[in-house]
Amino acid sequence: MIELAKKLRKNQTSAELFMWQLLRNRQIANAKFRRQHPVEGYIADFYCHEYKLIIELDGSQHFTDDGLQKDIVRTQRLNELGITVLRFDNRQVFLETETVLRVIYDALKPPHPNPLPEGEGAKSTHVEISTFQSPLPLGEG
Repeated sequence: MIELAKKLRKNQTSAELFMWQLLRNRQIANAKFRRQHPVEGYIADFYCHEYKLIIELDGSQHFTDDGLQKDIVRTQRLNELGITVLRFDNRQVFLETETVLRVIYDALKPPHPNPLPEGEGAKSTHVEISTFQSPLPLGEG
């Protein structure tokens, strides 16, 4: 598993390389991320042990019936271990970078002292970032 992780680190996709430049060196919420890190028999694209957070960047192979099913099983298993999985497709990483980073930052914030009850189902799916509002004011024009 470690050898495969090393190989994946050397052959990252362009989206993974771009995201790594944004996550490395504790640039978001002072969280330490590892890239291509083995977790419970899986290799996470990016993993923050302190927050038990995995970030997955999904290319086209994840959107086949088989790929979607494997991702569901994987996410459920990781959720059982108390790990949250955030999934973004490669297009989101490049075209909606600010919002992707906001979603990651929000996942790294400490939990609310009085959280609402959690709903049913897995904690993770692809993040629909069109539902998130930018914290920045809108410009004119």
